[in-house]
Amino acid sequence: MDTKLTLKLDKYVIEKAKEYASSHKRSLSRLIESYLKSLIDKEESDLKNDIKISPFVKSMSSGVRIPVDFDYKKEYGDYLSEKYK
Repeated sequence: MDTKLTLKLDKYVIEKAKEYASSHKRSLSRLIESYLKSLIDKEESDLKNDIKISPFVKSMSSGVRIPVDFDYKKEYGDYLSEKYK
């Protein structure tokens, strides 16, 4: 449920925030809502001491599972040895 909120801010800040929101094709209301939500989420996350992974980083996931005991230094060394035989 959306509720109206009135804020009192510096005129320059409002103008620049509107320009920023417009350039990112978002409304100023949604921009402020996202910011406030990120503060709340961060505070809740800090309370839980959990590591929060951003949506961008999650989108980079390849789905490949790497074993816990994987020795990347050994594997890379083997790769280089084979490459430069």
